[in-house]
Amino acid sequence: FFAAMHYWLPKFYGRRYAEKPAVIAWALMFSGFNILYFTMQVLGMQGMPRRYYDYLPEFASLNLVSTIGSWIMVSGLVLLLVNLFRGLLWGPPCTGNPWGGATLEWSIPSPPPTENFVEEPLVTHGPYDFKGTGIP
Repeated sequence: FFAAMHYWLPKFYGRRYAEKPAVIAWALMFSGFNILYFTMQVLGMQGMPRRYYDYLPEFASLNLVSTIGSWIMVSGLVLLLVNLFRGLLWGPPCTGNPWGGATLEWSIPSPPPTENFVEEPLVTHGPYDFKGTGIP
């Protein structure tokens, strides 16, 4: 879902987001997710029961690590949403094909005009044939 938001935002709104904060947000969400849920897996293998309002003291340290992982993941999510929102409002304008795609949806300007094509487009290559597009 988050990758689709990053991929399609330039097409829908004609504006780009900053790529460096997007990469940082991905790294935070990826590492936070893995810290959070790997720690929960370890706790479960050590015998911590689920759905209790209070846990035994021997599980406190790993529960703290799991909680910190959730904070890391949420901070990445907040950064991701702020970056997309800033790009939507104040991002630099982008071309109709910011990713260099060879399919029809990238052959029209961004944001797309009403009814997309004025006339029926002529397709001269397949969607993955990049020879005539200047893309390596």
